[in-house]
Amino acid sequence: MPANRLVTGASNEKKVILLKPRGFCAGVVRAIEVVRIAIDLYGSPIYVRKEIVHNRHVVDELRQAGAIFVEELDEVPEGARVIFSAHGVSPQVRVEAKARRLQVIDATCPLVTKVHLEAKRFAKMGFTIVLIGHRDHDEVVGTLGEAPGHTELVESVEDVNRLNPPDPQRIAYLTQTTLSLDETRDIVARLKERFPAIQGPPAQDICYATENRQLAVKAVAEICDLLLVVGSKNSSNSKRLVEVCGNSGVPAYLVDDAGEVDVEWLANARTVAVTAGASAPEYLVQELVHWLRRHGFARMEEVDMKEEDVRFTLPAQLVRVAPHLATKIGPQ
Repeated sequence: MPANRLVTGASNEKKVILLKPRGFCAGVVRAIEVVRIAIDLYGSPIYVRKEIVHNRHVVDELRQAGAIFVEELDEVPEGARVIFSAHGVSPQVRVEAKARRLQVIDATCPLVTKVHLEAKRFAKMGFTIVLIGHRDHDEVVGTLGEAPGHTELVESVEDVNRLNPPDPQRIAYLTQTTLSLDETRDIVARLKERFPAIQGPPAQDICYATENRQLAVKAVAEICDLLLVVGSKNSSNSKRLVEVCGNSGVPAYLVDDAGEVDVEWLANARTVAVTAGASAPEYLVQELVHWLRRHGFARMEEVDMKEEDVRFTLPAQLVRVAPHLATKIGPQ
């Protein structure tokens, strides 16, 4: 189906609208491949600090392949090989890794690295940095660590109202990459009202995949009765898809897989839209579509809102060992 063309019609047949783009973004593909390649190159065990991406199925599959997931570096034997997750880490974690002589492979998403570099730049200029994000998210913890003495975290417009920076003329804002576009827009608008001199990043911090999936949900909300989002409960971008749809007045649910769908959700639905967060594998989406087909949703139509062709190079730590890996990778 051509991009931006929506499915319409008066048919009473129950159907599934499958949104595209959905699922894996380039940063997630890169992070997962980093773990798989490291296991192939070095063998098990390969340690991974935090979940490599926020998806239970992906983490379980990599664990079965030989990855050992830990919360903190003190769980990693001194001198062992460890991978940093796609969400990034603070400088303090890097210092600890060096002190423990760990062999680090950095799978931080390049779009998260961009935010870290912006934080360091604004801090060097003596700016107060307002970081818009969710306090306990791994990405936010890492970004806060880049300039802890210069950074204030805000999660809402109300938080903005409480800000009292030392110099309102030297203030900048950055954002977590997986936020709601609408909510972030409101927060940024209030920041600009309170601090007219505020500076922002040269380009939006919210990543392309987060934006594209939210825009697709908005586009089909008017023609569906229900949205099912495939993604894990700790996936920020997946939870934002549920919120975006709910704000449009359409019921929406986040499910790890088809086994979590409640049949009662379908009682008054003739059209169910299906999408997936940026860390959810496509096979889980297809399993959900097949489950819906068995429950009477025999027709399936795909709405393709935008092509995604973003690709990233693998970390230098891997390319130095295996030069043939010096190619850009992304979703197929």
